Amino acid sequence: MKTILVTGGAGFLGSHLCERLLERGDEILCLDNFFTGSRPNIQHLLSHPRFEVLRHDIVQPIFVEVDQIYNLACPASPVHYQHNPIKTIKTSTVGMVNMLGLAKRTGARVLQASTSEVYGDPDVHPQTEEYWGSVNPIGRRSCYDEGKRVAECLCMDYHRQHGLPIRIARIFNTFGPRMALDDGRVVSNFIVQALRGEDITVYGDGTQTRSFCYVDDLIEGLIRLMDQEETVGPVNLGNPEEITVRELADRVVECAGSQSKIVQKDLPSDDPRQRRPDISRAKEILRWSPKISLEAGLPRTVEYFKRVLSHRWP
Repeated sequence: MKTILVTGGAGFLGSHLCERLLERGDEILCLDNFFTGSRPNIQHLLSHPRFEVLRHDIVQPIFVEVDQIYNLACPASPVHYQHNPIKTIKTSTVGMVNMLGLAKRTGARVLQASTSEVYGDPDVHPQTEEYWGSVNPIGRRSCYDEGKRVAECLCMDYHRQHGLPIRIARIFNTFGPRMALDDGRVVSNFIVQALRGEDITVYGDGTQTRSFCYVDDLIEGLIRLMDQEETVGPVNLGNPEEITVRELADRVVECAGSQSKIVQKDLPSDDPRQRRPDISRAKEILRWSPKISLEAGLPRTVEYFKRVLSHRWP
């Protein structure tokens, strides 16, 4: 049994990770400032004897004794990370320094939840870990993109200078139950609009592409990356099945049984045209590849949002 700190543990990914780690027998300290995390995401875990919740912001130092740290603390959707961009970049920089300092003191291994956004609007497709990216350092998204890039730099420097055991996961678009209603991500946006009978808003002409990984697959990849000894990363984790945003909208409307119409709006600045992971490294080192397709995962996600909406809007 390991004692594991999961920062951002009440969030979409964090809550699923806490659940999986408890299932295998670990002791979990779930840390969250509840800016985007949600207590209902972890409500079913609160009575578990090996689960503890701590309301804390990683921008402030913390002193605990742990064996592993999964650092998932950072707003991950444009709506949330642009709400307070200075706070966002401080989470990825000052917060990252605090987590690495904690790991240095305790000897813990750190997994940094990085992002495909480090690739920016890519000139290389699909994106490999060797690609350095095409990122606007002063754009509206840079608080998140550049913050995550600095966090990777800090991890590698602590690894090189102090021998700190680190792992870097570059997470591509992930979907599934416990996504927030108002997070502004394309999957949740489309599903909520479809279930409410509202117009589906597609930004741009809808030909931009994304690749969507179901949350259960992503969590399996994170755990495998943390526990292996062959690489510190970075390792891409995502589903290489690529579709256009317009095609996703059509699938959501069909899956939700909705009559919603699809309308187009202006494309936000610096929005990537293409996003698809090369997961060759994950296949080789982690023996990992996604098992749950978009077709299989979308109905589960729609059912989740149906339950949430029926509770909040009777």
